[in-house]
Amino acid sequence: MAEQSDAFGVELRRRRTAAGLSLATLAKQVHYSKGYLGKIETGTKQPGVDLARRCDAVLEAGGRLVALVDTPTPESPPAAVAAERDGEVWVMSMAPDGSSWMVPMPRREAIATGAASLLGLTLGTPRAASAAAQHDGALAAFRSLFEQVRQLGQTTSPSVVLPMVTVHTHTLRGMASTAASPSREHLLRLAARYSEYAGWMAQEAGDDRGAMWWTRNAVEMGAAAGDTELATYSLIRQALITLYRDDAAGTIDLAQQAQAAPGMSPRVQGLAALREAQGHALACDYDSCQRALDRAAGLLDKAGENASGGMAIGSASVSGADLNSLVTAWCLHDLGQSRQAADVLDRQLSLVPDTAHRTHARFGARRALAYAAAGEIEHASALTTRVLDAADLVDSATVRQDLKRLARFLGRERDHPAVRDVHPRLNAALRSPIH
Repeated sequence: MAEQSDAFGVELRRRRTAAGLSLATLAKQVHYSKGYLGKIETGTKQPGVDLARRCDAVLEAGGRLVALVDTPTPESPPAAVAAERDGEVWVMSMAPDGSSWMVPMPRREAIATGAASLLGLTLGTPRAASAAAQHDGALAAFRSLFEQVRQLGQTTSPSVVLPMVTVHTHTLRGMASTAASPSREHLLRLAARYSEYAGWMAQEAGDDRGAMWWTRNAVEMGAAAGDTELATYSLIRQALITLYRDDAAGTIDLAQQAQAAPGMSPRVQGLAALREAQGHALACDYDSCQRALDRAAGLLDKAGENASGGMAIGSASVSGADLNSLVTAWCLHDLGQSRQAADVLDRQLSLVPDTAHRTHARFGARRALAYAAAGEIEHASALTTRVLDAADLVDSATVRQDLKRLARFLGRERDHPAVRDVHPRLNAALRSPIH
């Protein structure tokens, strides 16, 4: 660790001197103190990834400074998270205040715990489901419910949404088991979409293992229905997990695997290209990031909004905003161009309905962080208050990642009156448990 700090400090000093910048000038541009940067250059302080990205951007190091900073690595890659379907059930755990959340549990452990506190939901076949499969309107009704569930996911906690999605997935799979073709394939395809969404809600609840469990079940059901795109999309889901772990190389690799899969729709390829761009931004590789963003824009434009009969994986828009623009802003911030990122996010979030709390929390946190990094502390603090209002409603583990970064950044400005007002609430939000 000490050797890594020394190497970064030496390289930072070399590049700063070559650029003709004084320590004070660089400190002003990256919004860190001169004294702190001095300790980094002498190796007495260990650099963080955030500082490395800012120095990399200002000094146009092309990711070489970032590469000298150790980043946390997961104990095991997301793809290695495994659970045998027959040996595990999903159970709904309920707290005294009435809140609930879904967790995977070995079947034997669930039985030993007892039914008083747990509601077991396996993916077996409900014996009474066959009659429902005969109704012509069943599939249309569940499609409509799926859209409503996704809208609900924008406004409330995963602990509310996930039990509902679990039941719907379970029911659709049971209906499919007794239906004849082509109804069976339609039901399985819809069940797979529910399961994939459950994976997203599990990740929002901070459960990466559960996210991959649900995604694998979606892949299985999609394959049984002749839908191979979910297998590719599972790589994009894994890449999102590595992205939030600041694993640039893993994110890029998984996203490129998804784009290389044969027979994929422009939509899935476009979503994979966006994820690749985010990976390149983490690595401070501006040119590769921009190429991926340009590729994604063309693919998503080509895909349109009506692919796959209205049941397309993902979306080319996010609650009224343009997804490509939102991800571009995300990347700009990671590339050290925070003021430009803030401008893009201002425009895009103005298009998002006030009811889309999850979108406002996710990209609003990124906007507040961008303004803070650009040195506009008062505005960043005001935006943080608005983000916390939305974050309280949706209870998102991924949003909390940016809130943690924001707390660290604003923590360096504790003497600022606006920061003194918001910082206690920000810290309290990070201390509260997430289900």
